[in-house]
Amino acid sequence: MSFQWWLAGPPCTFRCGRGDGKRNPERGADVLSVASVISVLDDDPYVRAAINNLLQSRGYIVHTFASAEEFLRSADSTDTSCVIADVQMPSVTGIDLLTQMRAQGSATPFIFITAFPDESVRVRALKAGASCFLGKPFAASDLMQCLEVALAAGGETMK
Repeated sequence: MSFQWWLAGPPCTFRCGRGDGKRNPERGADVLSVASVISVLDDDPYVRAAINNLLQSRGYIVHTFASAEEFLRSADSTDTSCVIADVQMPSVTGIDLLTQMRAQGSATPFIFITAFPDESVRVRALKAGASCFLGKPFAASDLMQCLEVALAAGGETMK
């Protein structure tokens, strides 16, 4: 199985990260001073690796987890700028994780990815508070657009 489609696409044309948004004179480009921490949750190690590589290449700090339980046990669960999670994971699903985090008062943006992009699941995810919902396979540019919007809007629903 190939995951090349995750790494294809145009170079990053927007500012990655969060911070003061001021120009960095050392790099000569508009960059944000503090990189966003993105948590990637997927039970497939190849998907985690592909997303990790894509996001790191765009300047994000990435933490990967094989399950929702692993994520919740980590310190990163309270120190993440955005969660990218598979909808269908063993034990605790991505939507269950989002619901649990919202019940605990977390406003962390969530982007869902799934190999089974069923309309009823998409509606459930968005009603639970997801910022974006993508069916696999998807273009790297689609994920990056979702991430940019999620970080800028603080979790406002995109699609």
